[in-house]
Amino acid sequence: MQLILDFPVKPHYDFANFVVCSGNETAFRFTQRLVSPDAEETLLYLHGPAGSGKTHLLEACAAAIGRHLDIAAPAPIFSFKETPGMASSAIAALLQRRFLEAPALLVDDLHLAPPDQTMKGAVWQLFNDFHAMGKPIVTTGLTPPKELSNLDDHLASRLLWGLVARVDVSDDESRQMIIKKLAADRQVTFPDDVSEFLLRQLPRDIPTLIGTLDRIIRHAIATARKVTPRLAAEVLNNKGDQQ
Repeated sequence: MQLILDFPVKPHYDFANFVVCSGNETAFRFTQRLVSPDAEETLLYLHGPAGSGKTHLLEACAAAIGRHLDIAAPAPIFSFKETPGMASSAIAALLQRRFLEAPALLVDDLHLAPPDQTMKGAVWQLFNDFHAMGKPIVTTGLTPPKELSNLDDHLASRLLWGLVARVDVSDDESRQMIIKKLAADRQVTFPDDVSEFLLRQLPRDIPTLIGTLDRIIRHAIATARKVTPRLAAEVLNNKGDQQ
């Protein structure tokens, strides 16, 4: 009988399972500082390439804020990935509903916001409302604030008033640390030669790394074999998916 691990389709993101390394240490520290009960700062913008951990930190913020306020659910998050092809007026209405009486403004993927005046005005107004109430504001995007040409110029400038940090774990040392942490969380040992093989073969985004690692572990369990470079190569060549 084969034992198949039931890994979650969507992992639970929190500060406790975030792998801190040189490329994200400042972002991690700023994020924890902003959501602490006695925080003086209320504004944080995180930027960096896709799959670098920005969403992980944003969801960790949401969970921490929920715990601090002793509410059952994390604070709400909005991502502009949710709204492809949607009219700006509809997105603006969705934003208002999502953050009605919310304890914080948590917005992912600002770079994907439509660049028209309706959207610029809606995001700028929402930002001002939360800023005036002194509530935490955490946003993310691919680029530094001054390069967010799709936003109102005032908002892009205002983001620079707060904490700004780049998140980038594309270097091999950071990715190797992440592999070891992910494997340890799953109670599996990944030898160094397997980690080095994956670093050479895979793209540098973390979601691809996580998905591949889970496929390798499933294949190892299904075939009752140790995790080796050869087994990893089978998975990358899709042989492992045929089990």
